[in-house]
Amino acid sequence: QVQLVESGGGLVQAGGSLRLSCAASGRTFSSYVMGWFRQAPGKEREFVAAISLGGSRPYYADSVNGRFTISRDNGKNTVYLQMNRLRPEDTAAYYCAATRRLGLNPNLYDYWGQGIQVTVSS
Repeated sequence: QVQLVESGGGLVQAGGSLRLSCAASGRTFSSYVMGWFRQAPGKEREFVAAISLGGSRPYYADSVNGRFTISRDNGKNTVYLQMNRLRPEDTAAYYCAATRRLGLNPNLYDYWGQGIQVTVSS
């Protein structure tokens, strides 16, 4: 069992930056691929970024590639999402998730955080 808790969300102006953190419980954090997803009102949950077990291989959605950076610290059981040059269309609830299988489909992820709101004003 893995419990995930996100932090770092909030309100920011367009062009600004935020860093999300996701702290995981348990001793097996390093055996999980970690991902970030987001869901805006009335829309489906969508993939944002994922990172491999050791952190050497990040994956990004086209919409955030070049603006967002995913990283992880296995010693701290934490995954991060640095979000730069934020746009109003990035406004959503952001979720971190864990899976033993690398993929972009949210159905592959076994554990989810409660979500945290990011709002970007124009």
